Amino acid sequence: MHVMSQQDDAASLQGLVDLERYPLHDLDGDTGWQLIEECRRQLAADGCVVLKRFVPDHALARLERETERLSPEAHYNQTETNPYNSDADPSLPVSHPKNRFADRTNGFVAGDRIGSDTIIRQVYENAEFQRFIARVVGMEEIHEYADPLAGLVINVLREGCQHPWHYDTNEFIVTMMTRRSHGGGRFEYVPGIRSPEGENYPEVERVIDGERSRVKSLELQPGDLQIFFGRYSLHRVTPVEGDRERHTVIFAYAKEPGFIGRPERALRIFGRMAPIHEQLLKEGLQRSDNLQD
Repeated sequence: MHVMSQQDDAASLQGLVDLERYPLHDLDGDTGWQLIEECRRQLAADGCVVLKRFVPDHALARLERETERLSPEAHYNQTETNPYNSDADPSLPVSHPKNRFADRTNGFVAGDRIGSDTIIRQVYENAEFQRFIARVVGMEEIHEYADPLAGLVINVLREGCQHPWHYDTNEFIVTMMTRRSHGGGRFEYVPGIRSPEGENYPEVERVIDGERSRVKSLELQPGDLQIFFGRYSLHRVTPVEGDRERHTVIFAYAKEPGFIGRPERALRIFGRMAPIHEQLLKEGLQRSDNLQD
């Protein structure tokens, strides 16, 4: 079996990533280190870094066509959700964040629908890209999901779709905008509003009530790569306006190899389970931290 070298991996990013601006092919060189340090500084400052036009201009049209072609495969789900994807707690006041539910309607194209010939699949599986992300988020290494549905996903928001205030299951998430909607669809977030030490419910409640002093808003463009600490930063996507869908690719990685998402989550998000999820249903799952999900 042929094992790709780092040079092979870097060469395979040619044409997929703007290597002039983002030298993923030279992470151990001066420019590579500068890029990583700059990203780390921004992440430390507010939990988010955006790499503008990560995909070179000449590949942007192809990138947009990929998600346009796959978007009809999206499974849409509509639900009322609180920021923790949990049930209400009748022992708490109605104003408490756990009892604050909002409409969440969006579509997801599962990873097993995304072919190996796509830019997004080639970037997701590229070892140099993974090495770059790992260094930026301060990990020794990161791993592709073993979950055939949830590792590489396209989020599709059509008119009226939104993702209300919530946290991510992952400590960090990597996304790429591939298509903007005509209006709405803004990504908004509140950096580090909670931590492993505490949920900070009073501050979360104020944000839900419309307090915007800590809210940051991003106008992402096609080809922009975003690295985001979404486990500790409350965030949302505002309702999409107009008849043009908003498409975003989600590159999901885990600290350890073999990660598989919760079966009930797969069923809700993709409308189906993979055989591995059915197996996990029998075994049960436990989280490594005590934060609400």
